[in-house]
Amino acid sequence: MPAQLPPDAEKWMARALARARRGEALASPNPMVGAVLVRNGRAVGEGFHTYDRVRHAEIIALEAAGSDARGATLYINLEPCCHQGRTGPCTRALIEAGVTRVVAAMRDPNPAVAGRGFRQLRAAGIEVFTGIAEAEARQLNEAFAVWIASHRPLVTLKSAMTLDSHMVLPHRNRNGRSPWITSEPARAEVHRMRHASDAILTGIGTVLADDPLLTDRTGLPRRRPLLRVVLDSHLRLPLRSHLARTAKGDVLVFTAARESTPRAPALARAGVEVVTLWQATRQIKKRRHSERSEESLRRLDLRAVLRELGRRNILSVLFEPGPTLHQAALDAGVVDKVRLFYAPVLAGLPAQKQLNARGDSKLQNLSSLRIESFGPDFAVEGYLRDVYQR
Repeated sequence: MPAQLPPDAEKWMARALARARRGEALASPNPMVGAVLVRNGRAVGEGFHTYDRVRHAEIIALEAAGSDARGATLYINLEPCCHQGRTGPCTRALIEAGVTRVVAAMRDPNPAVAGRGFRQLRAAGIEVFTGIAEAEARQLNEAFAVWIASHRPLVTLKSAMTLDSHMVLPHRNRNGRSPWITSEPARAEVHRMRHASDAILTGIGTVLADDPLLTDRTGLPRRRPLLRVVLDSHLRLPLRSHLARTAKGDVLVFTAARESTPRAPALARAGVEVVTLWQATRQIKKRRHSERSEESLRRLDLRAVLRELGRRNILSVLFEPGPTLHQAALDAGVVDKVRLFYAPVLAGLPAQKQLNARGDSKLQNLSSLRIESFGPDFAVEGYLRDVYQR
C-alpha cells in the first residue's frame, strides 16, 4: 500500500515556513530554512537557521526533540542537505535519529544537493513527500536560487509612480527636494523590502537630487548591515552627503573614474569603498546632430556590477533608481522582478518626462502578477523571468 501524506501536512508545513521566515536578514548567504518535528500529532522539536549560529534548522529541531525524534515526521521548507559544508550532512543526522518521514516543500536549488538529499533519505527507508506549499517555499528562497546558480544576486526593481507613470512630481518642497509620491503605508512596505535585501542600489543622479540615507529603518535585527550601493561614473558623490557622512563600511560606490581622482581617497577615509570598473564600461556613440555630455557617453556595465556584488555574497539587490537608471536596468535585461508602487495622483508633466515606452513594453510581459493595497496606494509585483530557470 502506498504511503499516505499526513492529513495535517499543510498545517505543519505552514509552521515550518513561518519558522524559516524568522531567518530573514539573518541567514544570508545561506537559504532560509525552518523545520518542525511532529510525533503523535504534536510538535516535539523545531528550529530555524541563522548563518551565525551555524547549525541547520534540522539539527536544532533534532536537539530540541531528543529521543522523541525517533518515529517522528520532519516538516521542512527545503530539502535536507547531504554534503559536508560548515556542518555535517543533515540527512545523516535524520537517519541516525530515527526520523521515519520527511515532508519537504521543495528541492534544494544548490547543485551540491539538488535531489541527492531525498535519494539518501529514501535509500535509508525514510518516506519522503515533496511539493507541499512549494510555490511559497520557492518565493521565500528565490534570491538564494539565483545566486547559487548564476553567482549574481536577485534584482528587484522598485519604483514609486503617479498614475501617469511619472517618478518625479513637478513641484519641490521647502528643502528643494521632490516630495514623496506614495503614502506612509507604502513607504513602510519599502523599508520591509529593504530589510529583506542584502543591498540597495541607486544612481548618483538620485543621490545628488535627494541626498537619501538608503537605510533599513524597520528596527528588525539583521546579520550584516544593508549594503548601500551607488553607481557614480564620474565619482561625484559629495563628502557632505548623508551617505558619506554615515558610512561605516556599508557604502559601496562603483565608478568609471580613474583611481587618481582626488575624491577617491577622501571618500575612503570617510568609510566609503570605491570600486573602479574602468574596463567594464561601454561607450555610447554620439547621435548625429545631437549634443551629449560626457556623463551620457559613459555608463557602468550593470552586469559587471552584479557580478562583483555576487562575489561579495550579496544574494539580493533592491534597485531604487531614478528614471534614467530604471530604464537602463530594464534595457540591460538584469531585472528579475519588479515592484511598482502607484499613488492616486497625476503629475501632468510633458510626455517626454514619463518612463520610456521601451520600459513599458518590457513590463507588459510580467508573470505571476500580484496587486496589494497600502493605504491609498497600490503596488504591482511581477517577474520578468522564472528565477528558477536561469
